Amino acid sequence: MMNLNELREQLYVAVLSDVLDQMGYTHQATRIPFTPYTGIPKLIGRCKTTLWTDMYDIDPNPYELELKAVDSCQPGDVLIAAAGGSNRSGIWGELLSTAARNSGCVGVIVHGGVRDIDKMRAMQFPVFATSKNPYDSQNRQRVIDMDVTVEIDGVRFSPGDIVMADEDGIVVVPKAIEQDVIQAALNKVSAENVTRDAIKNGMKATEAYLKFGVL
Repeated sequence: MMNLNELREQLYVAVLSDVLDQMGYTHQATRIPFTPYTGIPKLIGRCKTTLWTDMYDIDPNPYELELKAVDSCQPGDVLIAAAGGSNRSGIWGELLSTAARNSGCVGVIVHGGVRDIDKMRAMQFPVFATSKNPYDSQNRQRVIDMDVTVEIDGVRFSPGDIVMADEDGIVVVPKAIEQDVIQAALNKVSAENVTRDAIKNGMKATEAYLKFGVL
């Protein structure tokens, strides 16, 4: 069983992106800026996906699917809110964070707006989002599907994939190749540490790259 808490301390988004690149998976990381609004700069877990849409009428069943998604989170899940970058409302806040954490969710990634930031910060609940907005989502945005593959910035997030977020961005590791990617990333981190020490001790960068093969 992969221990994601240990990997959180050892890995980072850029090294996973590099390894995926080398394996031919060249579009696994987002390029748009996400902000860690609650001050927690790193998050790793498995994707629990929700697909959102804007709406302009009265919702006959407000919050229905988003509550179902939150309540069905499993320990270690990261809830993905694919809302197309909409800033029509703040679709995630304190109450959803509380309910998600109770289900074992370890954080949320929102391609859209969030609110109750001070309260979520006090909870120490990791929240990465593209905007903030005080408006409630009712009759403005809603979940239209869950546990399906979604896209953010052209990157596909599928249920159960490993997702990592830090200050560089967000990267997704497809479940089918996760063992190979994680092992290669750990090897690369080890090689980078050796290279860094050599450069600190006076070795020229060109010589270090030729010798160790990492940059």
